[in-house]
Amino acid sequence: MLSEEERLRVEAAIREAEQRTAGEIVVVVARQASGYRAIPFLYALVAVLAAPWPLILWTELGPVRIFSVQLGIAILVLALGAWMPLRLRLVPGPIRRARAREAAQHEWLARGMADTRGRTGVLLFVSAAEHHAEVIGDLAISGRVGEAEWRGIIERLIAAFARNARTQGLVEAVQGIGVLLARHAPVEERDADELPNRVVLL
Repeated sequence: MLSEEERLRVEAAIREAEQRTAGEIVVVVARQASGYRAIPFLYALVAVLAAPWPLILWTELGPVRIFSVQLGIAILVLALGAWMPLRLRLVPGPIRRARAREAAQHEWLARGMADTRGRTGVLLFVSAAEHHAEVIGDLAISGRVGEAEWRGIIERLIAAFARNARTQGLVEAVQGIGVLLARHAPVEERDADELPNRVVLL
């Protein structure tokens, strides 16, 4: 997803942004939020249940032949569902967004975002396959930064990913988060870098 050079550019942006704030920024970029392994089986089940009716109504096929057709359809649907680009297209949008949000919440906990001294951690989570980005701020930040401000950063980042400008989009998103953090959580005396600046690639 990101080369070593691109990752270093984003990490440099994180370090620069954190120099002006007591906040902590963590960036996680996932190839996809879920494997959606149940989706091909769901579609195969629906296809298998629907297939016999036209055969019963409009053909003279016997039960064994109909069962063979059902089996063939199930195998075909499962084989097509094994191709990830098609599988992702079969997943309804609300489910993709829900899985991406779940993945973001999981990363929030896994990265110790709530463990900063001033509760000023901010997670920038991006799931490329779902075209989903999310910013989660800890208690000291979420009450001060409006949803519209986060949304502007997210929309620009998703647009950058869509035009294959991922690194630039991430750098600009980090810079935007840094501006908001500097405004609402300015740097403090004896401020320490509490969370790693390394971009997490999943």
